[in-house]
Amino acid sequence: MGDSSVQDESHRISSTDDLEVSAYLKISQEIKSDDYKIKNSLDLLNDDHEKPETILIIDFGSQYSRLIARRVREAHAYCEIIPHDSSREIAEKFHLKGIILSGGPSSVYGANAPLAPAWVFDSGVPVLGICYGMQLIAHQLGGVVAEGREREYGHAVIRQSGDYSLLFDGLAEELPVWMSHGDRIDELPADFKSIAATENSPIAAMGSPNNIFGIQFHPEVVHTPQGSEILMNFIYKICKCKGDWTPGNFISDTISRIKNQVGNGKVICALSGGVDSAVTAMLIHRAISDNLTCIFVNNGLLRREEASRVRGVFEKHLGLKLVYVDASDRFLSALSGIRDPESKRITIGNEFIKVFDEQANSLGVVDFLAQGTLYPDVIESQTSESTASQKIKTHHNVGGLPEHMRLELVEPLRYLFKDEVRLVGKELGMPAEVLNRQPFPGPGLAIRVIGEITFEKLETLRAADWIVMDEIKGDGLYERLWQSFAVLTDTLTVGVMGDQRTYQYVLAIRAVTSDDAMTADWARIPYDTLAKISNRVVNEVPNVNRVVYDITSKPPGTIEWE
Repeated sequence: MGDSSVQDESHRISSTDDLEVSAYLKISQEIKSDDYKIKNSLDLLNDDHEKPETILIIDFGSQYSRLIARRVREAHAYCEIIPHDSSREIAEKFHLKGIILSGGPSSVYGANAPLAPAWVFDSGVPVLGICYGMQLIAHQLGGVVAEGREREYGHAVIRQSGDYSLLFDGLAEELPVWMSHGDRIDELPADFKSIAATENSPIAAMGSPNNIFGIQFHPEVVHTPQGSEILMNFIYKICKCKGDWTPGNFISDTISRIKNQVGNGKVICALSGGVDSAVTAMLIHRAISDNLTCIFVNNGLLRREEASRVRGVFEKHLGLKLVYVDASDRFLSALSGIRDPESKRITIGNEFIKVFDEQANSLGVVDFLAQGTLYPDVIESQTSESTASQKIKTHHNVGGLPEHMRLELVEPLRYLFKDEVRLVGKELGMPAEVLNRQPFPGPGLAIRVIGEITFEKLETLRAADWIVMDEIKGDGLYERLWQSFAVLTDTLTVGVMGDQRTYQYVLAIRAVTSDDAMTADWARIPYDTLAKISNRVVNEVPNVNRVVYDITSKPPGTIEWE
């Protein structure tokens, strides 16, 4: 088998920090197949503009597929992840330079094990199989894959064979790598040679004269120190990519695409104050100027003073046309009595779209709707119905579209990761206040108040969250953390204040470090900082008598609690 620990870790969720217009609705019944979803995501590649050189990553359910994509992007090569059952037609949408087959939880001989599409091997471009991907190459091209006599999980050392390979060009003869597999290759397909071995795997890497390669280890993880160099050798020396995927090139190309898509039409864009919607708005504004109207809806689920801060940044510093709507009362009324987190999301989404429709109608003729969808959202949407992965939460801005959309979507960030968005924003000259803002969930504080939402609970959480952020920033920790926030639990505990018994809420503090929200580790915040937060919360925030700190990583937890 391929990756061994995927049952939990492959089930990842990530979302943008922005309140998008299509938020939290049920999966559209109009979506019939994976191919439909991919075609929809590729619409912007069907115009007359030059398509970027692309490395396609074919996903077999690996916990590491997203990480492979990040490593390729970091090498300044454009890439996309597509499901294992994608058609040749999908591949033809790209300026294809190479293909990477991901790992996966299956054995090639297992029931219903996913196979690589036949077009992969006659595409004429270089192919690299990683872990399960390597085993598929061997299996489908006439080799023999069998259960390993000894499994390899964790650290290993590969030793290059005598046959030179560009894949290891410039690297030492022996390399530390990270393994995660049980099966192994016993016989190579015709014309293939072993190019590296480990103590337990005589064929730890293989290659053919047709530029088809397989490696049993994972070059994308940090535990393979020279993994990035191996991927770069594949991208540049074997696939011959130019490495022109840069923020500057992205901006100029995207502005051209927006002009081509929108023409003289009018666009509305939902703003939350986060970097995703901000960069989306700036790109569209550069393309169509005053034909863009931004709408900021205060749904009553924002943090303390957030509405005024967002309005100030976008009106004063970015020069965008902004409509502000205070819809706090109607959102809180709609959420009354609802405890289930998915129901919260759906209710918020339904109400938000009602408000947004009202505002759009008041502006006259509007043709397009802009949202800051990111590539992790697209990835999760494409794989959520795969046999190799499962849906964890409703994915708001990709699969959560209403059944009937009057407005055409404009999604200029659809193929970017969060850190890439920040680089684009920096290139656009956006203020640090926006670029460095920690992600804030689309449903706002609704998913940080566990159980039923009331105005009183929200005020309690707002006060506590203000203290958390004040101390985090005061101790210089804010920009070192991916996210930091407070959660008002639904648990009451006994306390003693002024010699009197109290029975009040437990407040949880959550802080994590991460590169992309795909995985996250709980932050080792100094005890002194935690002590100041706890002391201030129990003394300054009514209805809270106990503070706890969440030390759960992702996986197995998620960053948010709901």
